[in-house]
Amino acid sequence: MPFRYRLQKFLEIRIRKKEEQLRRVVEAQNKVDEIILLIEKNKQKIKQTITDMRKSDPQTYEAFDRYLKSLYDEEDRLKLELEKAEERLRQEKELFIEREKEVKVLEKYKENKKEEYLKEERAAELKMLNEIGSQKHYAKSVEKREEDGD
Repeated sequence: MPFRYRLQKFLEIRIRKKEEQLRRVVEAQNKVDEIILLIEKNKQKIKQTITDMRKSDPQTYEAFDRYLKSLYDEEDRLKLELEKAEERLRQEKELFIEREKEVKVLEKYKENKKEEYLKEERAAELKMLNEIGSQKHYAKSVEKREEDGD
């Protein structure tokens, strides 16, 4: 009879939870990367605006200043958003590590149970072989007695 792990369903559930958590970690990492990209683009806009401002007519400085202020405000908002996204990523990674530990515990338990099962199978097989050997020996001794008795 092949090995059958009685907690296999629980192991599969935990594996699915771990995979789902990994998906969440990837999503959180993508969000962090996306925000970093937006911050870089905003910095490029600021640099370009400052360059354009230096080349422009002094009468437009006020408009450039308002635009620069909005870009700096956007940068501050993106930095806050980045902090939140990084915190979420950290939490998701912690949950993933926890899920991974849960799976490893059940896999280790399964491995131990399988080893135990294989030991029992080997012991049962040895017992059966011993019984067969005993029966053959008995049959030979009976046969030998009958030959000697005739």
